[in-house]
Amino acid sequence: MTGIKAQDGELYKKKVFGKGKDTLSYRIMYPSKYDVNKKYPVILFLHGAGERGSDNEAQLVHGAKLFADSVNRIKYPAFVIFPQCPKGDFWARIKREESPGSDSLGGFDFISDEPIGKSLGLVVKLIDSFARTPQVDKKKIYVGGLSMGGMGTFELLWRKPNFFAAAIPICGGGDPSKVSIYAKNFPIWVFHGGADPVVPVSNSRLMVNSLKAAGANVVYTEYPGVGHDSWNNAFAEPTLLEWLFSH
Repeated sequence: MTGIKAQDGELYKKKVFGKGKDTLSYRIMYPSKYDVNKKYPVILFLHGAGERGSDNEAQLVHGAKLFADSVNRIKYPAFVIFPQCPKGDFWARIKREESPGSDSLGGFDFISDEPIGKSLGLVVKLIDSFARTPQVDKKKIYVGGLSMGGMGTFELLWRKPNFFAAAIPICGGGDPSKVSIYAKNFPIWVFHGGADPVVPVSNSRLMVNSLKAAGANVVYTEYPGVGHDSWNNAFAEPTLLEWLFSH
């Protein structure tokens, strides 16, 4: 498994969440020294478009290693959930122009007047169900994602504006008209590479400016010259987990 050691991957148990005929594959890592008499935070992380599939493995390629690190697991014990989106679906509701031309946003158009998509809808049902677990600290449920998952993160924030404690969207984008719904509810740390050729950095800049205008507690880190894989820089931020778990 590229990017994560086999033993790290084994920490994430394979599960399938089912609702009617629809199912969602996901991996879950339990807190280090798990004690059923304690309550723990939850991290929900959404992968990018390249990790879509049905193997229930590819979604661990980026990010899983950070949370599985032995030092981090002891310092920040938590449930960590990585759902997997099937190949034919997308976390966020978007339409994209085939030839965006001079569009600084890369042709991404976030559709917010339609019902939630199938896969993200299953993620909502999964996290709602899991939040009812007695060992979950409902005041410390965090969400993040990269690329397509960053877009899914921004969509989850307005669809569930009173649910999360903090969010970390990486090289994503979203609908700026929806930020007022959640802007003042929790802190957000946004990351993007300044030279991203896949999801233009303008997407994150637009969201950050809109969040600031709406009074949000938002931090923005842009990496000059970095392309689409800005998640590597974000995961290397020395205060990332400290910041996340402080909320």
